[in-house]
Amino acid sequence: MSTRNSKSKGKAGAGEAAGPNIYVGLLVVSLSALLAGIIFLVLELQTYNWELGG
Repeated sequence: MSTRNSKSKGKAGAGEAAGPNIYVGLLVVSLSALLAGIIFLVLELQTYNWELGG
């Protein structure tokens, strides 16, 4: 068996900062989709003067 190096691939060491990965990108995409949905909801509710129901 080979010995493992202390600097293994995919994991940052104690002194190293981990860079953004695919999950951070997906988090940004989902956050921007939520913000866009909230903005469109506010714009739609302004056309009804914030009157809900009948």
